[in-house]
Amino acid sequence: MNSDEFEKIVSFVRKSSGIVLSQSKEYLVDSRLKPIAEEHGFADVSALARGLAHAPEVVKLAVTDAMTTNETFFFRDKTPFKLFEEIVLPQIAKARRGTGKMRIWCAAASTGQEPYSLAMLLLKHKRLWAGLNVEIMATDLSPTAISKAKQGRYTQFEVQRGLPVDLLVAHFTQDGTHWVVSDTIKRMVKFSQFNLLGNFGSVGAFDVIYCRNVLIYFDGETKRQVLTSLSKVIKPDGYLVLGAADTVIGSNGECERAQERGLYQPVEARQIRDSGVRALAG
Repeated sequence: MNSDEFEKIVSFVRKSSGIVLSQSKEYLVDSRLKPIAEEHGFADVSALARGLAHAPEVVKLAVTDAMTTNETFFFRDKTPFKLFEEIVLPQIAKARRGTGKMRIWCAAASTGQEPYSLAMLLLKHKRLWAGLNVEIMATDLSPTAISKAKQGRYTQFEVQRGLPVDLLVAHFTQDGTHWVVSDTIKRMVKFSQFNLLGNFGSVGAFDVIYCRNVLIYFDGETKRQVLTSLSKVIKPDGYLVLGAADTVIGSNGECERAQERGLYQPVEARQIRDSGVRALAG
């Protein structure tokens, strides 16, 4: 694959997913796209690159899917889940008692470990949200990842990565060499495919959005676009949870850091708090 062919792949992937591929990723592109080229009748990855612009939609979807990164595990990085238990869930549950509903969105759900981890925490703290209808929406660009997430079926290696033994015993059943999430947990999460570069008009409003470890793959303009779209669907007092390497620096300023690293809120949240303090002082 020459430089022009590689650039065709890079340009297509950036446009379809927002992911920026550096020159150092050429080996990764070649290894991941070789099976797709063979499956769809292309002589090699170079031929796939040259014909990609006019290829059938199924080929384009397969290329985009192949270039996504689906690295994840249960309770990844720990802190975002500690924040959910200690700050986010108590505050949002208290604020929503009069509305009867709380919505959570895992916007880069990969193979499902993140939303299932949140579901387990919700059951652990069920008394906090008693009387509320809680919905977890989990989406990802990759149809392959979403298909696996819906199955809720994980290897021994996957459940050993971050999942405490007590939660494994409580919420999974063993099936041969795999572990399957309980129906109770599965029913709490609704999985679907969604592109963060797409139209957010149909997703509704959310109290909590997890969008972790995905912005780092975008260029500056795409990152701003996604953060702006996310900010429009977070309720004024809601929370946005980003990954450890993600920030809102360079965004349009719709969200700002809250109490802890990785936790953000719309600027309206501070304005609401400040107006409440002024009212009490008056």
